[in-house]
Amino acid sequence: MEHAPHRPTLALDVLPDVLCVARLAPDASLPVSVLRSRGLVSLTRTVEELSVVCREQDAPAQARVERGWRALRVAGPLDVALTGVLASLAQPLADAGISVFAVSTFDTDYLLVREVALDRAVQALQAAGHRVTR
Repeated sequence: MEHAPHRPTLALDVLPDVLCVARLAPDASLPVSVLRSRGLVSLTRTVEELSVVCREQDAPAQARVERGWRALRVAGPLDVALTGVLASLAQPLADAGISVFAVSTFDTDYLLVREVALDRAVQALQAAGHRVTR
């Protein structure tokens, strides 16, 4: 008999800023507006793109921008050996029909959800046993 994988119960905080996810050309310079942005900022460069997460008001002018995101931060720091963190968060959101954009740092994970789905996301996560603080 197979056992279901252990899913950690997590504490999350809803961050106050409205965020955007932006896409720039892979060889684009890092936008000064983003480098000066406060709060959550994530820059990821690949051979295909430069992806940016930042506050809406700091969105790079020349980028393709998706606005209206909110972030839930997993209380950390998390042990890098801990398994199932993203799965334990993504599954209840997927079951509720809520898409996510995940960002990970050395210490913790962030889940971005559309602002219009934030209340439903919080309810789904709480129903799955997670603690969410606004």
